[in-house]
Amino acid sequence: MALASKSIEELLGEDAEDLLNHKCETIPKERLHIPSSSYVDDVLGQSDRNPRVLKNMQELLNHGRLGGTGYISILPVDQGIEHSAGASFAPNPDYFDPENIVKLAIEGGCSGVASTFGVLGSVARKYAHKIPFIVKLNHNELMTYPNNYNQIMFGTVDRAFDMGATAVGATIYFGSQESSRQIQEVARAFERAHELGMATILWCYTRNSAFKVDGKDYHSAADLTGQANHLGVTIQADIVKQKQPTLNGGYKALNMGDSSYGKLDEDIYDELSSDHPIDLTRYQVANSYMGRAGLINSGGASGDNDFEQVIRTAVINKRAGGMGLITGRKAFQRPMEEGVRILNFIQDVYLDDNITVA
Repeated sequence: MALASKSIEELLGEDAEDLLNHKCETIPKERLHIPSSSYVDDVLGQSDRNPRVLKNMQELLNHGRLGGTGYISILPVDQGIEHSAGASFAPNPDYFDPENIVKLAIEGGCSGVASTFGVLGSVARKYAHKIPFIVKLNHNELMTYPNNYNQIMFGTVDRAFDMGATAVGATIYFGSQESSRQIQEVARAFERAHELGMATILWCYTRNSAFKVDGKDYHSAADLTGQANHLGVTIQADIVKQKQPTLNGGYKALNMGDSSYGKLDEDIYDELSSDHPIDLTRYQVANSYMGRAGLINSGGASGDNDFEQVIRTAVINKRAGGMGLITGRKAFQRPMEEGVRILNFIQDVYLDDNITVA
């Protein structure tokens, strides 16, 4: 059963009025390429993508409860590598079995399931034709001692194609010492994926210990994450995954004292954004070629108020002009019935015509 608008307001609590009625006065929605049922025709169809890419992108947009809306809901489960299998699956050991990961995505009405070569390869013959597979090409493994935060390739694009993948995904740690290599590796991989007809999704994460200044964590700053998105779409990501911004002013903080980092314009903060979460996320959309590449925000770690958090994140993403949510731990670190429910809650936000782009 769909989630009623009244329930969405109740879950948003005291923020409901502000989030549901905010009007963006920074970058107007009329300048955006807003997700719609004709997104592939109107936006991606203008690009240099070949017909097979358009076909696979349309397959992703047509699948699940959000099929035909232009919005997507993806279940990502690569945490077995990224966060260790024990830490990720201890709350629900059923998900050590890859089949349950795919079952959750199907039962949850997702547009696709994103996971590792191992997870998706182990059940490919049974499920690759039942839900779009998004094969994650690279990972940060946590076995090196001391831990080394670096994304390395775990397989080839051709192997993902042979598996029947609709799309491939990858992560770049923008701002890290290894980012130059990662940019080149992923750019080559995405070029090959497009040649073979697969869509591309980039996890555009920022990563550098220097991005924490005076007790504030600027890894989620709108200006830095926006630039990460812009670099991501430059190497032809069709969709960018990004953490929803919680603050701004990363460049300013990193340029204090004698340091000099990047380039900025005061209009980034005064004209193109504000302190409002929808305006901050709108800036991420703007950096994704004004929505020509879809922005999906991550759901974050599981906690005590997951249902409230995912509704808030989904409302902000949709009203900012984003394309959807990619939510993993909040769904799979609980019984499957609850995981399905939380995925459906997210989707209900995008199915609600009363929640519009700000």
